[in-house]
Amino acid sequence: MTLIISTALLEDIRTFARICAPHECCGLLLGDFEPVSKSTRVTQLRPATNIAAQPLHRFEIDPAVLIAAHRNARNGGPAIIGHYHSHPSGGALPSAVDAAMAQRNGDVWLIVGDDGAITGWRAVMPGSAGAIHDCFEPVELTGSPQGALAPAQSGRHERPTIA
Repeated sequence: MTLIISTALLEDIRTFARICAPHECCGLLLGDFEPVSKSTRVTQLRPATNIAAQPLHRFEIDPAVLIAAHRNARNGGPAIIGHYHSHPSGGALPSAVDAAMAQRNGDVWLIVGDDGAITGWRAVMPGSAGAIHDCFEPVELTGSPQGALAPAQSGRHERPTIA
């Protein structure tokens, strides 16, 4: 699986991780599946408050952010394709705690290590052997220099009228 994400969004995740340290940061990845390239594209991030009881070593996304994102997706907005979080005192590999928390539903996990490295993972379905903790398989990250295109403005390319 390939995950396409802009370099600007990757930098936003790194910045959020630095701001939240020494606690783990967390948030949602929003986007869509591209059938032609068989890849998934991240178009937006939804940073969330980490409400875990032990935020130094665990993360839990604020339910209000999660519910709002689901509601927005039902109304035609981008889908939740996964989430991101940081390991402020460790590497960008899934931990045993991550594996215990994973829903194993195919969602994408981006993990930011203490050195700013970001890796991508997919929580595989039960019965599918993942490469890490029998739960996660690596996801190829493809950085894009630009983010999502701005919506077109009507009349933007029309010739001006001369009075």
